[in-house]
Order: sequence, then structure tokens, then C-alpha cells
Amino acid sequence: MVAFKKTRLSLALVYIVLIYYFRTYLIKGVKNVRFYLALWVSKFVRLIIKVFGKVLKLNGSHFPGNVAIKICPNFLEKIKKPETIITVTGTNGKTTTCNLITDILEQNGYKVLNNKYGSNIRGGITTTLISGVSLFNNSKYKISVLEVDERSSHLIYPYIKPTYAVVTNLFRDSLKRNAHSEYIYNIINKALPDNSTLILNADDLISNRMKLDVNKRVYFGIDKLDSDYSESINIVNDVRICPNCSAKLKYEFVRYHHIGKAYCEKCGYKSPEADYTVRKINYADENIVVFAHGEEHKIKMLSNSIFNIYNQICAIAVLAEFGLTFTQLEESFNKIEITKERYKKETINGVNIINHLAKGQNPIACSIVFKYVKEEKRDKELVLLIEDFHDNKESSECPAWLYDCDFEFLNDESIKKIIAMGHRGEDLKFRLLLAGVPEEKIVSLENDGIVTDYLSLDKDRDIYILYDMYEQPIVDLVNNQIKKKLSGGDEA
Repeated sequence: MVAFKKTRLSLALVYIVLIYYFRTYLIKGVKNVRFYLALWVSKFVRLIIKVFGKVLKLNGSHFPGNVAIKICPNFLEKIKKPETIITVTGTNGKTTTCNLITDILEQNGYKVLNNKYGSNIRGGITTTLISGVSLFNNSKYKISVLEVDERSSHLIYPYIKPTYAVVTNLFRDSLKRNAHSEYIYNIINKALPDNSTLILNADDLISNRMKLDVNKRVYFGIDKLDSDYSESINIVNDVRICPNCSAKLKYEFVRYHHIGKAYCEKCGYKSPEADYTVRKINYADENIVVFAHGEEHKIKMLSNSIFNIYNQICAIAVLAEFGLTFTQLEESFNKIEITKERYKKETINGVNIINHLAKGQNPIACSIVFKYVKEEKRDKELVLLIEDFHDNKESSECPAWLYDCDFEFLNDESIKKIIAMGHRGEDLKFRLLLAGVPEEKIVSLENDGIVTDYLSLDKDRDIYILYDMYEQPIVDLVNNQIKKKLSGGDEA
């Protein structure tokens, strides 16, 4: 009888254990079924979009990822990732920096998963990762380079733990989406994992404070230049007081806005020293001298824009930390050019036509481009295509960003004509007038206007087309008008 009771008790215990494990693995199995269903459906959706995307009018960069997340909310957590992940976020320079890192890694034999042609928000990054795994969730890549939208970082970093997390800079951007730079700083700072190596801009007094005293950090920067200032000359400078004690900061130099080196006489706060530094910019020889690990290295300069020199030294810091030698970097940069989607120069019958991206709704990016154009020595005529009408088909967002932007740089003797095009033409004209630009220099023109009716097309003057990234069809139209007129054809 006793033996029988013991047997029953043992069987009951076995039953309980079996039920526990059955329920546990059943739940896990259901969850895995949901994940694989999401993976397979999203891969099928990617295939359909590749074949019928134009007909269906679906965005292939983020739609498959959104489908996967809809089916399996923790999809981004479960999908396999490459061993090494490099993420790049920040206000300006994300795309250029990502492209440089990706191109040079590929030149040196690495197979890189990246979202170069896709969205940098959660759906787009998920779509990129879907393309990087097999049907059974095995990663096909060992390294990935991902551009991360700064506002979306809190949706990305909990699930994607970057080996190297780059923050290019933080500035004021779209008022509607990004509010203030400190707001974006807080979003990124809270989201970044503690074990990622941070690659930060030593000269950016906002982003260089990311995860202070927590993460390993590597800094890049540019030494003081003859063109720097002792005080900011821009309308916007968001770092005038010490972040520690709120006393007024002293600047060793200001390059633009809050970019520079500063210190506090009251509490001892100061800008960090850069680990990778541009010590000299040789504009005539088109190279930069980079100091790192006690040695100097001469590297081809990709662009004479200070903004792009920051992008370049940022990429150098990332790639060197990853493990590329400076010999590899020097050879690779000799083969690289800044994408023509951002900067392009053509000469037709002796007239230089320069297309230069100037991001709409981004006062700092526009200000830097305006200053760059002003400082180019030749006389010039400008076409401005920096409206924000794309933001809403019925109405644009608040144009207050125009008054954070340094249009005053365009009030220069070397600038002979400014054509303000598009739905924001009159707003741009008004802002130019407030900046002191003589009214006779300004033309407000709709997108279907003929720019060549107002340009001199003089061989002694360069033509600059400054455009927002969403205005490419109008940019192409303007370029065609100018090229046809210069070639002796019809401008329409």
C-alpha cells in the first residue's frame, strides 16, 4: 500500500513537471511560429515589391519591416544580427558618414549589410535586417552599418546593440519633429546601450557629453583654423553656458554655431581632447593631415566644405577603431568621392554649375552652405530650392526655421543674383530682404518658371543651385534649363 502511494505521488510529480515544460515550450513555440510567420511574410512582401513596387506604390524601404513588426511586435529583438554593428545617428552628416564607412569597408573586402538605399527609422532598419538573414533566421553578414534617425533611436537601440555607436553632431532641426537639440540629446542619451563604444565629435558641445562616465568613448575633431572666431557669429548658438554650473562659457575658438572648443573658468569644465584630429587642411593640395596614436597621416580631402571634413574624420575614427590601418585608409580615400546626390560640379561652355544640398527646415545645415558659397572667391548667381512644402501636401510647416538660418551670409558683393524658387519663394525673398540683400538682386519664381530668363550665364560667374533633398525633380528641371541655354538650345 505504501509503495502504491509512493508510485502515485511520483507519477503526479512527473505529470506536473511534464505539464510545466509542455506549457513553457508550447508558449515558446507559438512565439517562434509568430516570428517565423512574420519573417516569411515580410520576405514575400519584399519580393512582391521588387517585382510590382511601382504599380502597387508601396515603399520597399520600410513596408516589409512594418509588416513584420505588426505580426510579431518583438520581431526586431528576435531577428539575428551581424556580429559587428556600426550605427550612425545625429542631426547632420549621417548619410555621408555611413556611405563613407560602408564604401571603404567594402573596398577592403568586407561584405556589409547597410540601409544605404532604405529608411533610417524602425521599419526601414527592420527591412534591412530582414534582407540580411536566411529563411531560418541565420545572419548572412558579419558586419552592418546602419543609419539611425535620431528621433527613432529609442525604438532601435533597445534591440540593436551597436559595437560602435556614432553621433555626428546635434543641432536644431525641424521644429515640428525635433523641437530642440537638447530634447534630441536626451532621447539618444537614454537609448544608447552602456556597452557600446561611442564615437563622438569632440568639437560639438552637445553630443560630446553623451553617456558621460558610462561608455567607452573615442573622439574626433579638427584643430583650430585661421578661419575660426573668438565668438559665435551665427544667429543660433545653443551652448552659451556651462553644462555643469551654468556659468558663462569661454571659447578658445568657435567654428560655427556651438562647434568649437570651450571651457568654464568657474568649475573647470572643458571640451574633450580628440583621439583623431585633423591638424591641417591643405586646400591647394586637396589633402588633410590627421593625427592619431602619436603619428601624422596625409589623406586625400574629399571636399573643401568643413562639414564634409568633419564627416571624413568621423569615418576615419570609426574605421581605425574597427581595425583598418592608415595605409588601408589612405589607399581607400584615394578612390572615394562624395556622392553626387549631395554635391556635383559641371562645367558647360566655360560656366561652372554647382549643385549643393542645403537641407530644408535645418537652419544650421543651410547656414553652413551659405557661408561656404560666400567664401568661394568667384562671383556667383544662386538658385534657392530649399522650401518645406513636401512636409504636407496642403500646407507647409511653420517657416520660423528661416529666421534661425544665417541668410546674412548671402548679403555679399560676390553674389550678383538670387532666384528664390517654389511655394516658399516669397518667404525666402522676405527673409533675404531682412538680411540686407538688395531687392534688385532677388527674384521670386514658381517651380515652373524659367530660371535662365534671370541668370546672366556669364563665364565669370558660377551658378549655385542650393536644394533641399526632396526637390530633386525641380533641381533636374533647373539644371536642364541651364544646360540647354548654355548649349545653344531651347531652355524650356
